[in-house]
Amino acid sequence: MSSRHPYRSVFVALLAALVLGGLAATPAAAEPGGDTGDEGSSANPTLGSVLDDSTRAWTDAKAKFDASVKHQAELTTQLQATEAQLASIQEQVEAIAVAAYRTGPLTTIAALMDSDSPDSFAERAGSINQIAHHNDHLLHDFKLLKEQQAAQKKALDDEVAAQQQQVATMEQKKKDAEKALALAGGPSKGFVSANLPTADAVPRNANGSLPTEKCNVDDPTTTGCITPRMLHAMQEAQKSNFKRFVSCFRPSGPYEHPKGRACDFSVQTKTGFGGVAAGDDFVYGSNLAAYFVKNATQLGVMYVIWFKQIWTPAVGWHHYSGVAGDPSSDHTNHVHLSIL
Repeated sequence: MSSRHPYRSVFVALLAALVLGGLAATPAAAEPGGDTGDEGSSANPTLGSVLDDSTRAWTDAKAKFDASVKHQAELTTQLQATEAQLASIQEQVEAIAVAAYRTGPLTTIAALMDSDSPDSFAERAGSINQIAHHNDHLLHDFKLLKEQQAAQKKALDDEVAAQQQQVATMEQKKKDAEKALALAGGPSKGFVSANLPTADAVPRNANGSLPTEKCNVDDPTTTGCITPRMLHAMQEAQKSNFKRFVSCFRPSGPYEHPKGRACDFSVQTKTGFGGVAAGDDFVYGSNLAAYFVKNATQLGVMYVIWFKQIWTPAVGWHHYSGVAGDPSSDHTNHVHLSIL
C-alpha cells in the first residue's frame, strides 16, 4: 500500500491543514458571505470625531432654537392678551386722570358738605368710598399690566437674541460637518421612501437637548452594552418590521460601536452580513435608512450610512466610501446607525 501511494499520508496531512486553517480563518458572524459588517482599518476616526462634535452641537442648537420659537409663540400670545386687557381699561384710567385734574382734591369734601341730611351724607360717603376703591384697584391693575407688558416684550427680545445665537452655532457646525464630509464625497440624492412609520420620541431635556447617556444597557445582539437611546432606536425599527440581523457593541474600533451608540443593521435575510446588497435586500436597506432619517429627531440620530452614502442632520446626504472598498467599508451590506 505504501509503495503504491508514497505521498498519500503527506497529501492527507496537507488537506487537513488547509481545511482546518480555512475554518479557523472564517469569522462566525460572516454568514452568508465573507463580510462581518466591521469597517475595521478602513474607517476614518477623525471623520467620526468631527461628526460626533459637530452633529451633537448642531442638534442641540436646533433643539434649543425650536424650543425658543415655541416659547416665543407662547410669549406673543401672552403679550397680546396683556395688551387687550390694557386697551379695555385704558379709557377708564384716562377718565380718572382727567377728572382728578379738573376737580381737584376738594371734590369729595364739597360733595359731602352739600348733603341735606345725615342719611344723604352717609350714602354719598359710601358711594365716594366705593368709587375711590374701584379707581385704586383699576389703577393698580393698570400699573401691573404695564409692567407685565414690558417684561413680556423683553422676554421676546431675549428669545430672538437666543435664536440668533443658535442659528449662528448651527451654521458653524454645518460648515464643520461639510468640511469633514468633503473628504468622503460631495452631496448626494440619498434615500427617501414614502409612508414610513413614525417612531416614538426619546426623552429630552427642558430646553430640547438630549441628556447624556452611558453604555449601561445589555446589548441584545452581543455580550456588550449599549445606551438606552440606542436600544430604543433598535426596538422602534424592529416594531416597524425591520427585523433582520443586527450587531451593535464592539469592544474596539472607530466610531460609536465601543461607546454603545451604534448598530449595524444587516440587509441579508439570514444571520450575518454577506456581500453587496441587490434586489429585495437593497430595497430593505434603502427603506431602513430612510426610516432612520425620517425619525432622526424622534430617535436622536447622529448619522446614517448606507450604500456609499452618509446622512447627518446638519448637511443631509453625502457620498461616502471606505478605503478598503469592501461591502462593510462601503456599507453596501448593512445600514450603520449612530445615535447621539
